[in-house]
Amino acid sequence: MSVGDVQPLSEQQVQDLQDVANKMRIHSINMTEAANSGHPTSSASAAEIMALLFFNEMRYTISFPKDPSSDHFVLSKGHACPILYAAWCEAGLLSVEELKTLRKVDSILEGHPTPRQNYIDVATGSLGQGLGVAAGMAYCGKYIEKASFRVYCLMGDGEVAEGSVWEAASFSSYYKLDNLVAIVDINRLGQSQPTALQHDMETYRKRFDGFGFNAIVVDGHDIQAVYRALQTAKATKGKPTALLCQTLKGKGLPDVEDKENWHGKPLGAKEAEKARQYLNGQIKTHGKINFDLPKIVHDTPTIESLAMHLSEPPKYKDGEKVATRKAYGTALVKLGKTNTHLIALDGDTKNSTFAITYRDQFPDRFVECFIAEQNMVGVAIGLACRDRNVVFCSAFAAFFTRTFDQIRMGAISQTKANFVGSHAGCSIGEDGPSQMALEDLAMFRTIPGSVVFYPSDAVSAERAIELAANYQGVTFTRTSRPETTILYKSDELFEIGGAKVIRQSDQDQVTVVGAGITLFEALKAYEELAKVDIKIRVVDIFTVKPIDKKTLLECVKATGGKIVTVEDHYPEGGIGEAVAGALSEETGVRVHRLAVTGIPRSGLCHELLELYGISSTHIVKAVRELIR
Repeated sequence: MSVGDVQPLSEQQVQDLQDVANKMRIHSINMTEAANSGHPTSSASAAEIMALLFFNEMRYTISFPKDPSSDHFVLSKGHACPILYAAWCEAGLLSVEELKTLRKVDSILEGHPTPRQNYIDVATGSLGQGLGVAAGMAYCGKYIEKASFRVYCLMGDGEVAEGSVWEAASFSSYYKLDNLVAIVDINRLGQSQPTALQHDMETYRKRFDGFGFNAIVVDGHDIQAVYRALQTAKATKGKPTALLCQTLKGKGLPDVEDKENWHGKPLGAKEAEKARQYLNGQIKTHGKINFDLPKIVHDTPTIESLAMHLSEPPKYKDGEKVATRKAYGTALVKLGKTNTHLIALDGDTKNSTFAITYRDQFPDRFVECFIAEQNMVGVAIGLACRDRNVVFCSAFAAFFTRTFDQIRMGAISQTKANFVGSHAGCSIGEDGPSQMALEDLAMFRTIPGSVVFYPSDAVSAERAIELAANYQGVTFTRTSRPETTILYKSDELFEIGGAKVIRQSDQDQVTVVGAGITLFEALKAYEELAKVDIKIRVVDIFTVKPIDKKTLLECVKATGGKIVTVEDHYPEGGIGEAVAGALSEETGVRVHRLAVTGIPRSGLCHELLELYGISSTHIVKAVRELIR
């Protein structure tokens, strides 16, 4: 179907939609004046687009905005939230009085959207992220739930300079997400100057066309033209659609329209009143307009439970050596056998992270995101929206550093996404420093409400993944490349915030805390020191956040206040700082921290552990110094 084949709206329909667009402009002015801050001009450019989406196109209900079968809307240009709040006001969900609470400390109407509002799926405002999340929602609808709902993502023109937008575009076209509509509000002006392309609509069209979209250029203030484009998008099969809407920033606001230096500012009393008078003069129907909204198609499957458990306990032989990264794949399969709502994602590292084990067993529940980790995280957050799936993302842990903003926004979005990073630390060996995750613990510890697992053997790794699957928030599990010896019995119980004391006696003089590869270095040190009758207590931290303060206190008190931490991580933000922080209020405690200092180099695992000061030799030396 072409744009010309669509039956046009009636003159009355166009006028009603134009009226509601202008009413939303007035709301945007009023609420930003009341807040004395905000983005009325960025809202004004999108008014006609929002009017069409909310009062003609999208299927939703006021009584249950997050109905799983309703259409999904992502305002990627989150700073334009006044127009979104105005739309929900005109729809009947918010009152005019509530709009006046914008940006107040006791209001849910925050300066950028967050899920504190029951009609918001994901937090936005860190630009360039909305399309990836929307792609995850669309993938869920098309391939997992096989449902009718459609996904609309409204972006600003400035944010399409972000590489994450094009990662998402590539993903969306590869998976033929014809239930996804990307809308770009091309209003020409950025925050501090005009955007790079301004109104070069043909270049925008070529770019989205080159990424496999059905790219349609329209006048974003022409109700009829935007309507026709939206209908064409619905008729387009086998590819997503991009509506490239040429607009004016501050449209309908006299003396402000298409002017620089008005980004993120209320209009002020004089300009606000002038704009109100002008817009009210354009409105034909000042009372409530009743729109005939399309009906929701209730065809999403019912989710009975997202509770996860391993189909069978870990099965390993005493003394067997298994990499924790391999145990990750094993655990996913066991969880997937008990619940069909577990989705795994990877970025072309699945044969290293062992997510391939899950892919081979459940190919329809695995999403290959290719080498585009930022988008992978966005897709995962979209897949987890509305509590539809439990998601696990895997990659080399070092590569998650480029996704930190997406993960940070995921936490603000109240996501329950899980992240698993393999190839941690210099113990990976010959691949060199670009592949070594040495900052990952610090990064994930800063995420609000996160849990950071660091299993040391395959048994604890399987249990960590099981715990992560059931946690209501962001988790990170750090897995190791080298094979490590099985430490625990299959029936060993693990819990979040629970460390394990694996060597102890009444004669222990120092507590040594490790995880992963360094725990085994601590065990080597234990054997060496025992030869000269020096006893140490060895602790497997298991979760770096939350840390087991109770166990640490008991151990450090039993060992005269002496503790050594050893980690395959930089000193900043890792195990040593976590332990030191937990014990910071205790008197008479000495914490000796061993960590990787400096940028490592290629080499064999044992060579690098020795070279960078985290081998058993260095642990022995640290213990001797503490008891000297």
